[in-house]
Amino acid sequence: MRTQDFDFYLPSDLIAQHPAEKRSGSRLLHLDGNNGRLTDSTFSNLTHWLRPNDLIIFNDTRVIKARLFGQKATGGNVEVMIERALNEHEALAQVRASRSPKAGTRLLLEGAIEAVVLGRDDDLFHLQFLHNAPIYDLLEQYGHLPLPPYITHAAESEDESRYQTVYAKHAGAVAAPTAGLHFDEAMLSNLETMGVNTAYVTLHVGAGTFQPVKVDEISAHKMHSERYHIPEETVLLIQQTKQSGGRVLAIGTTALRALESAAQHGTLVAGGAETNIFITPGYSFKVVDRLLTNFHLPKSTLMMLVSAFAGHSHVMAAYQHAVEQQYRFFSYGDAMLIERAKHSQCEV
Repeated sequence: MRTQDFDFYLPSDLIAQHPAEKRSGSRLLHLDGNNGRLTDSTFSNLTHWLRPNDLIIFNDTRVIKARLFGQKATGGNVEVMIERALNEHEALAQVRASRSPKAGTRLLLEGAIEAVVLGRDDDLFHLQFLHNAPIYDLLEQYGHLPLPPYITHAAESEDESRYQTVYAKHAGAVAAPTAGLHFDEAMLSNLETMGVNTAYVTLHVGAGTFQPVKVDEISAHKMHSERYHIPEETVLLIQQTKQSGGRVLAIGTTALRALESAAQHGTLVAGGAETNIFITPGYSFKVVDRLLTNFHLPKSTLMMLVSAFAGHSHVMAAYQHAVEQQYRFFSYGDAMLIERAKHSQCEV
């Protein structure tokens, strides 16, 4: 398929710049991938589509304050976006400057943090922080929340809490697993009361999630790599859910990618690894039965993923409906609950 096959018209005023007043106050569009049927609802009605013994999988990654501003030793301004910490004092990062810094270049970030460029790894710069404190401690003290490029305002106090899930635990993401932003403590309590089980995976979302697909044929696209970890407890709960006839609902494409990556050889395996899985139409799903996700960018890898899950024509029709009904798009926008098309066979 071609990248153009996943394009759609999106008025700019439908790109949500701020979250809904309440986390669970967003709208919800239900899509049945087997017949394309659409149902308009609200997120607070999510429990309508759940039953006891279903299993919900959350991504418990925590967004770090990954953006730093400063100067090169020569005086030029730089903007650093930490992509991932390699250890307590080294990291891979995007660096914006009038001229790309060479190995050996020293940076002064936020007027307090000295760093030196050690080299490059593809499009990322390898930085060493010349400070006794660990990188994550420095980012928490001096860094800025890395809002997505389509949000036009600088991070505010509202974003400090709302661009983070209520169950965020393991620091390492530079973008939020945004489908989880709709859940509040009351919703989690309601799920527990009705007998819906919950489990967690960790996938540290990288800035590559916003990278556009620049090739015409989607098969030529090179996917970015992200770290994930699947606890043994989560694997056991998934197996029990399948055996009892329950359904596995992934909250967000990040949770889905972690689970499908860990089952690439036919059996879901606990533990941690790197994944650059690129899910496109024709993919046979191995774990996930249902997906809760926000509305994605035109021509993005995530549009391709949801098209694989529910069928290309159904997804494109759903997005046209969402635009016509003025749903809010992207990170702070509304949600979709998608039933996997049966032809995308589930094996585990």
